[in-house]
Order: sequence, then structure tokens, then C-alpha cells
Amino acid sequence: MSEMKKKDVLIVGQGGREHALAWLLKRQGGVNRLMAAPGNAGIASIAECFDVKPTDIDGQVALAGKEKPDLVLVAPDDPLALGLVDRLQAAGIRAFGPTAAAARIESNKAFAKRLMWEAGVPTAAFETFTDPAKACDYVSGISHRVVVKASGLAAGKGAIVTSSRDEAQEAVWEIMVKRAFGDAGNEVVIEEFMEGEEASLFAICDGRNYRMFVSAQDHKRVFDGDRGPNTGGMGAYAPAPVVTDEVRRHACERIIEPTLKALAAEGCPYHGILYVGLMITREGPKVVEMNSRWGDPETQVVVPLLRSDMMELMEAAIDGRLDSVSVEEDEGAAVVVMLASGGYPGDYTKGFTISGIETAAEQEGVILFHSGTAWKDGSLVTNGGRVLGVTAVADDIQTAVGRAYRAAEHIYFDGIHYRKDIAHRAIARLAGSTRI
Repeated sequence: MSEMKKKDVLIVGQGGREHALAWLLKRQGGVNRLMAAPGNAGIASIAECFDVKPTDIDGQVALAGKEKPDLVLVAPDDPLALGLVDRLQAAGIRAFGPTAAAARIESNKAFAKRLMWEAGVPTAAFETFTDPAKACDYVSGISHRVVVKASGLAAGKGAIVTSSRDEAQEAVWEIMVKRAFGDAGNEVVIEEFMEGEEASLFAICDGRNYRMFVSAQDHKRVFDGDRGPNTGGMGAYAPAPVVTDEVRRHACERIIEPTLKALAAEGCPYHGILYVGLMITREGPKVVEMNSRWGDPETQVVVPLLRSDMMELMEAAIDGRLDSVSVEEDEGAAVVVMLASGGYPGDYTKGFTISGIETAAEQEGVILFHSGTAWKDGSLVTNGGRVLGVTAVADDIQTAVGRAYRAAEHIYFDGIHYRKDIAHRAIARLAGSTRI
């Protein structure tokens, strides 16, 4: 990147994912002026922040038109689904991310499942419904466990795993009638429950070519032992030992490549980050979900291991020349522990003072990524369900886990909650217990 002109970049978003991407671009030195809209307290320490919501499409386009960045990185799912990339491109502004049509791979789960099924991509058997009565009739006649999913965007919380017909009917009622996820529940996908271990794969795509990043594993449930309701993610680690070379090859050949071809055939070639949520079953890897952006918190463990220049990769993806670049990564490991507000993912209170940040950040191999923070009367305070990501990098996962938890112990705010077993599957697998 040193031989290229430094670029002005605007990042759309406000969470830990966006802070990690801002940190990466700043560290790699290819950015002249770094901006974020709206950003958060952590991002504000390294970038200019503008008070424009990610979903304010007119406001984001106007901001980009005024500030004239060389590239806009649209990170969250909502503005992608609302067509921010389309609008920016129409205004002559370079943007990284899929168009609204391509982003349906996440924003419309019914569309995504049908596309995968027709392309022969391995995924769970499914049915879709727009009528809650018909959905309930369907689950009343099945004997296997199912997962009930809101078809639209639900902040990563729209999937309900059920263990009985009654639970499945209750899930349909919650999503479609009680509107637990709003309009995202206008349609539901009811799919076969898959047994196995989950993993996350990320590919940067240019419509035809793609390059893979290190694998990761998220921890969705709020409590230790994978108990409690789903969250946006309580922690992650990379690489994921369950993703062997064979699993990775299978995912590339049978999942990513057919999906990219199918999207191109639909008239919406995919440019941006494709996130493939896998279930490693006894029959091989199958798709749990596909997302149209970086995962959060997985970004907070993937990007610290990246050596390749992210600006160069994004430019190549936009221009359709990823076949001319490569992804190089460190051989170590990274772990992130998410510090959450008490009550999350349910109701929680904002505005609690956060202490211990400076001491935590001084620990060896530790990087702090802000997810839900703000400044109030000169103090750093909580401003979201997930507040901070404590990331640690080391030569191996066990050492990274120890570093992350030692750093987390220095941080405090009223109601603080975090899981104490992040990376437990990786540690067990590396110790020789590989049962799926």
C-alpha cells in the first residue's frame, strides 16, 4: 500500500465490527482520512465520527457526497439490505459491500434457502410460510426437531431452536403473531435441526473470484455451557480447529462457488464479504445461514490476524480483480470475550460508567474493541447490550484465552456480564476430545 495513494475512507456502522475494521485500516497505514458514521467512543479515538444512523440512507449518501471519501465501507446488514451501496454507486461514490439484491442472501432467508437448494448447496431441509396457521399446522405433523427462523433481519437473534412440536408452534406464534422481531417475521423458515459443531467462514468476493480468511467460531448463547437465549455473539476465536483443510475445501467447492454462480445467474453478482455459517455434521459441512457482511464478534478475531492490505483487497473486490491478489495471515490465534450489559439480550440499562479500560489495554497482546460505548460528562459509559470486546492475540488459543480473561478482569461497570468459557470447544478439541 505504501506505493499507492492513501485513501479517505468512510465506515458506516457503530459496533465492535466497525471498530475492528477502523483499527485495521488505521494500523495498516493506507488511509489518509478515516471517518465513521455514526461510530462510537472507541472509533472516535482514531476516526472522525458523524452523527448519521446506518439506516438513514439519504443521510449517509448526503454525508458521502459532502465529505467525498475515496471509498465507503458499508459494514452492517441493515443499510446493505436497504440499498445503501446501490445509492452510493448511483451517486458515483465507490462503495464496498453487496447491492440490496445480492444482500438478500441474508436479508431474505427464504430467498437464500431456495437459492442454495436449487444450486445444490448442502443445507437443512426446509419449508417457508407467510401464514402462521399453516406454519403451525406444518409443525404439528412433524416428528423431528426444527429451527424456526424469521426470514428478515433480526440482529442475529431471529432463530429459535425447538425441542418439541409445542415449542415449534410457540416459536411460530412469537415470531409471526407477537411480532418478536417486527417485520422480519412476516415470513418464517422452518428447517430441520442439524446436529454438529458450528463454524464461521468469511470470503471476500468480486462477483466471480473470491479469497478466504481464517476460520472462526462464535458463541451465540448468553450463558456458559451454551445455555440461555441467542445473542448477537458473546465471544469468538480464530482459527477454529473444527475447520480442517478438508472442511475448508468442501466449503469452497460445494458452498461458496455454487452460491456465487447462482447469485450471478440471478443478475446480482456478489461483491463484498460473504459470511458462511456452517454446521459440521457427520455428513459433512452444511450451511446454517449466509450473511452479507463481516460477523460480529468474529471480525474482532479475524482482522487482528490479517497481514494482507485490507484497502487493496476491498479495491480489488470492487473492481473484479481478486484473482490478482492474495490473503496472507499470521499463524497465531485470537480470542475475543464480549462484555455485556446486565439483562442482555433482553432489557438492559445504559449509561453506567466503565472503569479499568486503560489497565486492560496495557496487557500483553490485548486489543479493546468498543461495541456499545459513549462519552457522557467526561466519562466512558455503556451504550448498548454488548459493550466491549476484549481481544487477545497469541501463538495459540489457550494462551490467547488466558490473556483475554486476565484483561477482562480489570474492567468493571454495573451489571457487567460475560461468559467464562469462550473457546471451550477449541481447547477440548486440541486436547484430543473431538466428539461432534
